Amino acid sequence: MSEWTLLAMFVGILMFFLFTGYPVAYGIGLTAVVLMIFGVGRSLNAEIFVSRMFFGLNNFTLLAIPFFLFAGRIMNVGGMTTRIFDFSKALVGSMKGGLGHVNVVASMIFAGMSGLATADAAGLGAIEYKAMKDGGYPEGCCVGLAAASSTIGAIFPPSVPIVMFAIIAHLSVGQLLIGGIVPGLLIGAVLMAMVFVQSHLGHLPQGIHFSWPELWKTFKRGILALGTPIILVSGIMLGIFTPTEAAAVTVIYALLLAIFIYREVNIKDLWEVIKGTAIDSTVIIALIGMASIYGFLIVQSQVPQIFASKVLTLTENPYMILLLVNLLLLTVGMFMETMAILGILTPILLPLVREVGVDPIHFGIIMNFNLQIGLMTPPFGMLLFVLNKATGVPLGKVIRGVLLYYVPLIICLILITYFPIFTLWLPNLVFGG
Repeated sequence: MSEWTLLAMFVGILMFFLFTGYPVAYGIGLTAVVLMIFGVGRSLNAEIFVSRMFFGLNNFTLLAIPFFLFAGRIMNVGGMTTRIFDFSKALVGSMKGGLGHVNVVASMIFAGMSGLATADAAGLGAIEYKAMKDGGYPEGCCVGLAAASSTIGAIFPPSVPIVMFAIIAHLSVGQLLIGGIVPGLLIGAVLMAMVFVQSHLGHLPQGIHFSWPELWKTFKRGILALGTPIILVSGIMLGIFTPTEAAAVTVIYALLLAIFIYREVNIKDLWEVIKGTAIDSTVIIALIGMASIYGFLIVQSQVPQIFASKVLTLTENPYMILLLVNLLLLTVGMFMETMAILGILTPILLPLVREVGVDPIHFGIIMNFNLQIGLMTPPFGMLLFVLNKATGVPLGKVIRGVLLYYVPLIICLILITYFPIFTLWLPNLVFGG
């Protein structure tokens, strides 16, 4: 079998199952079965198939995923989003284009709790949209900025996609999570710079009046919710607990706040949160199990080496290779879901970038940020549909609204890609390197 035929089979069979409506996890697993039938990976059999699936799931770090998902959901229904938004409004709402800055700051704070861009958009999206719309902001700005700021949710720790990437790539979860802190702050700063420019061009309204008493009032009301990202990040950085333990601590803290202190979650709400978390966790964990088989088959068939050799015949320049990888991920992200892309492409792309000297921690952040931009890119960007449902804005208007905000996000992607210090400085400081 030729190299091109092998590559075409891995891609073509998978695309067939995905585009015929199979769930992603089933599509990946069935692709592995069909490839085995055609003689790819001859040493594979049913026993190895099952053992590789469980091998991929036999990982203590996987517990972080349902914990982070649960924490994000409980915070969405537990009154924390409104407290975070009110504090952000009192803090930066007086700036010109104030509610735009509030949108970004609130998303940066909530990013330290949610773990997913879609959770940020679903939780804060409606609140941000209503406040900005009532404040006289253009509808496109309201939904576009809400989508763009939501991408921070999967970069700043805790981040479910980063945890998944770490598991698939066999990398340190702690280093990857800490590696997302500076890029997350960078994205927020560039988005706020965008709002600043828009406001000074006269496109956005003036800010509200600043009040120290209001700032103090909202701070006192939201201080416990604001403490969540501080506890999580400082605990990991100081070595008090592992990322998985940090996820469990976050769940306990969120439950205490939502049920006993804020008292905004009842038994019915809690049951809905548990059901939603169980469904989301099952989907992700099934995908990881099937991706483990698919990845094993890829490695055994030497697909990464073949792919790397083909790319390296075009260029060996690491900057050009990163450009090609970014273009590939941005394109694929338009049509596929983040977790699926991580499971399929991580085993193929990681050896390539390692071959040209790109740090795998750095690449993990690059890959995840690419996929977050994909979440707000038509035709299948999930953030577009989440905001359409949360705000009631027609999908066409949501799509037109996000177009302008690709500019700051692409600027951030370029900075994160070609200046590794943004990603690696803090992990090297904390963990050594």
